[in-house]
Amino acid sequence: MASKILMGDMPELMENILNNLKKDPNSLYSCSLVSRHWCKMSIPILWQNPFLFNQKPLYISEYFSSLDEDEIYILKEYGINLKISRKLFNYAKFLKDLNLSNLESKARVWTSLNLVEPISSKIHLDHLDALVNIVINLLLKLLFESGAVLHKLVLSFSELFEFKPEIFYSIGRNELFFSRLQNLSLSVIPEFNIENATAFLKVLAKNITTISSLELEIYSEYGPRSFHSLFHAIIQIIKSQDQLKWFNLVGEDHPTEFYGIISTLEYQKNSLQEVAIEGCAYSKEFEVLKDCKNLETLRIWNCSSKLLNLLDCKISTLDIVNCAIDVHTIPLILEKYGLLIQQLRFESKNSDDFDEALFFLEAFKSFCPNITYLYISSIEISIQLLELIGSLQKLQFLSLRCFFDDDIQEEELKVRVIQFAEILPLTLQYLDLGDTFLLCQPCLDIFLNYCNAPLKKLIIFRLDDEKDTRALIEFCIRNKSLNYVGVYRYSDLDENFRKEAEAHDANVVLVPSQRISVNC
Repeated sequence: MASKILMGDMPELMENILNNLKKDPNSLYSCSLVSRHWCKMSIPILWQNPFLFNQKPLYISEYFSSLDEDEIYILKEYGINLKISRKLFNYAKFLKDLNLSNLESKARVWTSLNLVEPISSKIHLDHLDALVNIVINLLLKLLFESGAVLHKLVLSFSELFEFKPEIFYSIGRNELFFSRLQNLSLSVIPEFNIENATAFLKVLAKNITTISSLELEIYSEYGPRSFHSLFHAIIQIIKSQDQLKWFNLVGEDHPTEFYGIISTLEYQKNSLQEVAIEGCAYSKEFEVLKDCKNLETLRIWNCSSKLLNLLDCKISTLDIVNCAIDVHTIPLILEKYGLLIQQLRFESKNSDDFDEALFFLEAFKSFCPNITYLYISSIEISIQLLELIGSLQKLQFLSLRCFFDDDIQEEELKVRVIQFAEILPLTLQYLDLGDTFLLCQPCLDIFLNYCNAPLKKLIIFRLDDEKDTRALIEFCIRNKSLNYVGVYRYSDLDENFRKEAEAHDANVVLVPSQRISVNC
């Protein structure tokens, strides 16, 4: 099979392999040097999002190799030492993801690197800002006219940057560029160039209907009335999409005013499947989400407790982080819809508020028996938590970021750990212990000695103790279904411990935790 891949006889498999290297430009570049076929496969992937990589943006010169003479002359007049070389590919055509902030940052670095004379004064800094603006507009014009088809666009407008009129002309002439845009992210910063941003968003509203994922960052205060036209443009974008499925709203300083943006989701009530709200105060606009009949996932992070009233809808994935618990509303809602919840993530707002956490656990134990994924953080490993875990007879994935009471006696601690190990349901396939046992060694070995859950994946914080290693080896021998053990502190893992653990069971591999972690 290896020879077939090298010869290019299995292009789909080859493409899948290379796509897994998207975030590793060095490996992708090495692949491009293997053969002509590998080069043709690797280069388009390497250039899908070049502005993401933390390297000197020398590649911008490759883009500029297709500039016409007038544009090259403009750069040289501003003091840019541009060297044009013959290119093998139309690199701009491969662009899939574009982050305007990253592009601006890389353009500034590239400009500084290619100036004939270095910047040395404020006057020269103003000159640099103007030149960077020219470079960005030239880049955008090239990208828009390259034949590229964008999939993801992240917009964060700088107050220094301004679109030139020819950019809007290029967009109008090259509708293909935005024709398959699926993901749009927009940060509405009060200090940025409002008119500039509004003009661009109006163009997007006229040219885009394919967005399935929209993320907005909203601030708490907006002064000038000119912002109203900006918000109107955002509203038009929401209205004009065929099927918006995912909506994420990030609030800075807990905004209370949303200018009709949330209410506009009424136009997407039949397609919206996931909503995430972060750092926002309550607003009546959010009530529109109750009409979203196909909403399956609701994420509420660091928000007003009133937003938990939005649970009055048929969702299967619930993600609550750093929110106060409404003791009067939650039981009524869960009693009505709790049977539908299959994935739950709960991070307590205040780890010291034992009563709040206890109330929440009791509510879910009573009304949510069908949970298959559970993530619990910042609460004590109490009898009530163990009872909840033990009651979930369909549980397959469990992640804990919990702690034991500081005042618990050693013998009682061991008993609690044994109870935890023995209460795990036999349906459990994935267990992420996080740093749960970090401060209570020697508990990991006790847990492993008493755990009989048929885990396929286990994640622990570290493995730097011979007793824990021995317990892990015995657990691997006893548990024939285990395939992976993830370690958060993998870089600190003793090589001898790793070899010893893997030597006793060829089916078990120790890996960095992020390789096997599962999120809801």
